[in-house]
Amino acid sequence: MDQFRNKSGYICDMDGVIYHGNRLLPGAKEFVEWLYREKKKFLFLTNNSGKTPRELQDKLARMGLEVDEQHFYTSALATAEFIAAQMPGAKAYVIGEPGLYNALYDRGITLSDINPDYVVMGESPNYNYDAICKAVHLVQKGARFIGCNSDLTGPTEEGLVPSCRALVAPIEMATGQQAYFIGKPNPLMMRTGLKLLGVHSQDAAIIGDRMDTDIVAGIESGLDTLLVLSGVTTREEMERFPYRPRLILNGVGEIPPGEA
Repeated sequence: MDQFRNKSGYICDMDGVIYHGNRLLPGAKEFVEWLYREKKKFLFLTNNSGKTPRELQDKLARMGLEVDEQHFYTSALATAEFIAAQMPGAKAYVIGEPGLYNALYDRGITLSDINPDYVVMGESPNYNYDAICKAVHLVQKGARFIGCNSDLTGPTEEGLVPSCRALVAPIEMATGQQAYFIGKPNPLMMRTGLKLLGVHSQDAAIIGDRMDTDIVAGIESGLDTLLVLSGVTTREEMERFPYRPRLILNGVGEIPPGEA
């Protein structure tokens, strides 16, 4: 743990690590206070594409956590960055929430269902049969298919719910085209996270609740890895993976010295 606590920078997941739904997880406040007190560089790197950094900041503030807006980076921002770099001025048909729409708009991407260059899928309460059919037809006509993240499920206060990978699946099956996923564990998002932190991978660690996104992303990017059991992956499920985190804790509240 001393080696972990001595890192210069931390990439931290949010859902299942800091909160469940609208409930702050035990120890999250103490953990964030420790990050600020120790003058650590940190970034909340979330695969959830629905909210803007400002909305995430407001959400934490409502729970009693004050975190500056620059400490948030989402798969929506990473997706917008990728498309803008690949095809400046592209058009995209989007199934998602305001965080995704805003990120794409801010990078000069036109939202359109008329011959778009891309079909982009994020999490969305507006996911319905008509939207699926439109996405299928556009991909069949040649639109490139992008998923904001490869999470199959996400944690809520009521339990797990389908996430982006599950919503993408029907379109993949109907078209025979595989989506390209931007969020963790894609190295694109991890490299951007490290760049925003201004920290080399050897001096950074990742904290997450998922073996299939957070921990594998950390291992493949050369970061120290810590799995918390407060979210999706259980200790029993962890044993089924061919890789493992260096550290396992019940929650982030055990990271500050003396809080365990």
